[in-house]
Amino acid sequence: MSRSTRDLKRLLYFGLLFPLVALNVWMFGVVLTYFQQLVTLLIVSAILAFLLDYPVRAFERMQIPRAIGIIIVLLATVTSLGVVGVTVIPILIDQSAQLFKNLPNWLEAGKSHGMALESWVKLRNLPIDLQGFSGRLSGQIESQSQELAKQALGFAIGTLSSFVDAMLVIVMAFYMLLYGGQLWNGLIALFPHPFGKAFSVALRLNFHNFFLSQFVLALFMTVTLIPIFLILKVPYALLFALLIGIAELIPFIGAALGIGLVSGLVLLQDFWLSVWVGAAATVLQQIRDNVIAPKLMGDFTGLNPIWIFVSLLLGLKIAGLLGVFIAVPIAGTVKATIDALSQQKAMARQEDAIGVLDEG
Repeated sequence: MSRSTRDLKRLLYFGLLFPLVALNVWMFGVVLTYFQQLVTLLIVSAILAFLLDYPVRAFERMQIPRAIGIIIVLLATVTSLGVVGVTVIPILIDQSAQLFKNLPNWLEAGKSHGMALESWVKLRNLPIDLQGFSGRLSGQIESQSQELAKQALGFAIGTLSSFVDAMLVIVMAFYMLLYGGQLWNGLIALFPHPFGKAFSVALRLNFHNFFLSQFVLALFMTVTLIPIFLILKVPYALLFALLIGIAELIPFIGAALGIGLVSGLVLLQDFWLSVWVGAAATVLQQIRDNVIAPKLMGDFTGLNPIWIFVSLLLGLKIAGLLGVFIAVPIAGTVKATIDALSQQKAMARQEDAIGVLDEG
């Protein structure tokens, strides 16, 4: 076969591959949208079961039967969630309500600060329109806050539905801990042998490194920021620390989004307090990324940062916020599976070559 023929076949292969992949992704998005609530419950249950499987295995190593270990872990989880719901959630709801109530006053204070800064800029003949920028920013914040305030009633009405969903998640996680291994092995057995094994190993490794590590790192940021914000007398310290912690769950861009959002809100009230908030959060984020994260995660995906951003955007487009959280481990799983299959093919070719030499 000539080289031009091979190049033509390769061009046709990739030319047909792209529309097929695009069609499959579109169909996958349509199915996810149609069964959004069911898929969300299943994914959240699977992630919860995956995380709770670690303490269950610890009980198994202590010679405690798995069923009893599952019951102990679930009871401890439900108790912990109940304590958090009774103690922390009311504080967060109260601080959120106060923030929405006081945000218009903060915007007015921010406008006055912007006018003072605008006067300082004009005195030095700097070509910067800070007043126009601050006006547009304040308008955006005000419109968004009004929209969130309108949705507050709907959120309150949906609390009962959220409670029912939480119970369903816990029940499904219980059965996944009991029978999930058998179900997973049955699903993997449907795939061709090299692909199924490589995919199973890659999926578990990537989800372990991502969810367990990201959860610990987000918890570190939240727990360490709360006392710092209280010492600095940051308004709504618990709410702002939790916002930064939740944003940390989004890889690579979450830290900037969380710290930038909180610093911007505090900036409306107090410029120097905003500087201290941004500096403290940035220092902790650097400790998290350079000291703690490498020990927990290592090089957990091996993905190029560009592909990580692409996977985040695709996850957001296909499955919304949940897609953002699971996009990176899924992309890492795909890459690890392809690498494992390529390595197996290379080893097979090497063994064939050695066999030919031995026969010769």
